[in-house]
Amino acid sequence: MPRYDFTTQRMFMGQALTLKALLELDRGQANYLMNVLRLRDGDTVLVFNGRDGEWRAVLQPDGRKKAHLEVTEQTREQPLLPDLTLLFAPLKQARLEYMVQKAVEMGVGTLIPVRTDHTQAKPLKDSKAIAYIQEAAEQCGILAVPQMHDEMKLHDALTGLSADTRLIFCDEGEASQNPLDALPENSDNPLAVLIGPEGGFSEAERADLRSRDNVIAIPLGPRVLRADTAAVAALAIVQARLGDWR
Repeated sequence: MPRYDFTTQRMFMGQALTLKALLELDRGQANYLMNVLRLRDGDTVLVFNGRDGEWRAVLQPDGRKKAHLEVTEQTREQPLLPDLTLLFAPLKQARLEYMVQKAVEMGVGTLIPVRTDHTQAKPLKDSKAIAYIQEAAEQCGILAVPQMHDEMKLHDALTGLSADTRLIFCDEGEASQNPLDALPENSDNPLAVLIGPEGGFSEAERADLRSRDNVIAIPLGPRVLRADTAAVAALAIVQARLGDWR
């Protein structure tokens, strides 16, 4: 894992990042840096946009409420997006925020909200989910910012996965309690993890999943987990056995 600066404030910027570029800050960003963090003229922050790597930039205030950043040097190159997808049934806001942030921390590259037979939460607002993703990336030094897809029906999402993707779905109906018993020792396939709603998958959905190639059902121990907890547990298991923790 490349080392990075844990102490300097990091900020996601949508603008292109190049040497000597001047990045205009919106009012909220300027207020946060100058009034909340109390940074001053000449102080530095680290900026990234998910495309151009990480750069050091110098704060240049323009009065009390405006400022821009001047990009001075690149600190890290842009890594590839992780080849790990999380498919999940939308949850209520507080649980959703936790799950999305932890998914980013756990190395997910793509998030796909899916509507299942037992999904009860309202449709996901993309703007909120994207904000959760960017905040987690800022806090954890992540440069490959995960992509958020529009919500779709579970069947359509499964059909849209590449043919070589190995999909692991968490099924409380499994007889075993040990998820490692169901997983192979190694895999070079793209990986996807599916987390169902708090009401679980319907029998029709289970049948659809089990009829597909490259699909593995795993248990998550003897206790019933909330959907957001299940996502973290499943991602940790998959990353340790098949992913980039190996």
